This record gives sequence, C-alpha cells and structure tokens, in this order.
Amino acid sequence: MIRKIIKIDQEKCNGCGACASACHEGAIEMIEGKARLTREDYCDGLGDCLPACPTGAITFEERDALAYDEDAVKKAKGQCTSNLLPCGCPGTNSRRIERPNQSCEIPVAAAPHSQLSQWPVQIKLVPVNAPYFDGADLLVAADCTAYAYGSFHNDFIRNRVTLIGCPKLDGVDYSEKLTQIIAQNDVKSVTVVRMEVPCCGGIESAVKTALMTSGKFIPWQVVTVSTDGRIL
Repeated sequence: MIRKIIKIDQEKCNGCGACASACHEGAIEMIEGKARLTREDYCDGLGDCLPACPTGAITFEERDALAYDEDAVKKAKGQCTSNLLPCGCPGTNSRRIERPNQSCEIPVAAAPHSQLSQWPVQIKLVPVNAPYFDGADLLVAADCTAYAYGSFHNDFIRNRVTLIGCPKLDGVDYSEKLTQIIAQNDVKSVTVVRMEVPCCGGIESAVKTALMTSGKFIPWQVVTVSTDGRIL
C-alpha cells in the first residue's frame, strides 16, 4: 500500500541512537553504527523519531510499504493488545471515563463539570479500536478550540468521544488514522470543531479525506470558532 513512512538518510545519520530510543514501536535498529528502519510494519508513520534526531536525518516519504501492524508491535513487546498504546506511557492507557448522572436540574454555570468520556484524547495517541468508538458521536477538534470557546465541554464534548490535534504543530497527516477509526468502528456521526485560522483547515481536510476513504456515509458537520471565542 502507498502510505507515509519514515526515511533515514544514512549520510546524515551520526549513529547517536536517539531515534531508536524514541521509536516505541521498535521499527528502528542500530546496525553497524547507523540507524535503519528494519520493520516497515512496525512504523506507524507518526514520526515520534523525527524531533529526536539531532542531524535532521529522518524525514517522511510517501511510498509503497507494508501496512502498520499494531497487534504485531504489541505482541513483540509482550503487551496485551486490548488497551495499551505504542507510546508506552502508562498514563496513555486507553480507558472509558465513567461519570455520575448529572441532573439537568443543576445549572451548568453554577456547577461546571468535565464532560470528557474517554482517555487518551490526542489523535496521535488514541487507539484505532476501542469499545467507546462503537455507536459513538465523534468530535474531532483543533487544540485551541477548547481554550477559545468558553462552553466547549457542554456544547461539544458532552455525549461525544473526543479526539484533538493540531495539524500545524504535530506536522502529521491525521487522515490515515482517522480513516481506520471510522472504517473499523460503528461511528454514528462526526463533528469537526476548528479555529478560523488557515492552518486549522488541515484538521477539517483530514476528516473529509477519512470519511471519503472509509467508504461510509456518516452525517458530519464543521463548526468554526473565531479567535475571540465566537461561533462563526
């Protein structure tokens, strides 16, 4: 399949090994003093190794490569394939957040509550398959929207599974992972919340691509937030 995968420039590589340490999937090994991509199917294409490289030897390329095999990575690491994520941090274990029933009789302004229903929330960290995706109304939001819009939890996160990201700062194309999430789970709807700034167009574009590539016809909408916190 044609997909995004890392490329290591052997001439620029100084053999420091930082990228191999940063690659939690184990796709990179040090061979004869140089970093090499030894397992294409272990490379998730998210590029955690890029910022670790001090010489800029690692870049992305689009080419024919084996599909990322998340289960194979977890088995190689001796992990349970149900809820642990490739980054390896215990704080990113996939889980549903159960909240007590919040009566509509309590004024929201007087008693604000978090409406987040699952963890993690970063697109880069969330697993492709998780029980909370089944029958979910999906929220895909740009990072800044929750800071700009005051009622974000109640107006958008509430009763939705939330995924967030910043296409400018993350520097990755979310469309491939979002396609997998939509295609492999029973997602009922998708709401995109983005800022009015041009760089936020990347997250909207990724969702559009994912919906088309998944082959599913799912209701979706885009909400744009101004930098001063208004819905445009």
